[in-house]
Amino acid sequence: MKSILIAAIVFGCVFGGALVGALLHGRLPQHHREGDSKDVIKLVMGLVATIAALVLGLLIASAHTFYDTQESEVRQLAVHLSLLDRILAHYGPEAADARAALREIVLADVERIWPNEGAGSASLPPRELQTRGEDVFEMIAKLSPRTEEQRFGQARAMQILTDMANTRRLMAAQAGGSLSWPFFLVLVFWLVVLFLGFGMFARFNATVFVAFFIGAISVAGAIFLILELYHPYGGLMKISGLPMHKVLQQLGK
Repeated sequence: MKSILIAAIVFGCVFGGALVGALLHGRLPQHHREGDSKDVIKLVMGLVATIAALVLGLLIASAHTFYDTQESEVRQLAVHLSLLDRILAHYGPEAADARAALREIVLADVERIWPNEGAGSASLPPRELQTRGEDVFEMIAKLSPRTEEQRFGQARAMQILTDMANTRRLMAAQAGGSLSWPFFLVLVFWLVVLFLGFGMFARFNATVFVAFFIGAISVAGAIFLILELYHPYGGLMKISGLPMHKVLQQLGK
């Protein structure tokens, strides 16, 4: 719920900036709110609004691309797992131990990432998961193929395992998100300044209050989306574990 908290803080800052601007409207001398002063402030506000809109749109697009990439990698991993299990099944009874170990790893991984989707009980900690993954690699490497088909299956299984390991490392490296917090804070500062300027040129009433409230909620909603998309394995917009669950139902059968 960290994203909700940060979005709420942004809402408070932006909406508070609008209220401070409305307070300044009645406190500033009239010549600071009219004539050349008003024109200059509006020009600056237009510049800040343009920059903030561009940056906000860029962040949303970047976060959405990041989320889609992670989702695609989960599906790719599921496809590789299914293909690897089928190859080991066609290899013969000699690969039964490797298939069982593979299913155990996937079960523990799914339960760790999607604990509320009923995959089963996970008993392997992350360090042991890595060890078991290496064991599966060794099990397949030690197989003694007797036919050309088995030799091809062993080589293909080794290649898929290598691809899966690369995908998992990439997913782990990207899982923490890549949002630049200094960049984010500057954006929030621009938004606060923008709403402060809006408040300075508005006579405060119920309609203006509601307009400021809706505007601040909209900005906070955009911030919430950005933060959620940059953390695809947690929160309200968590990547679905359905592809992995479907694979898990097929493994070892």
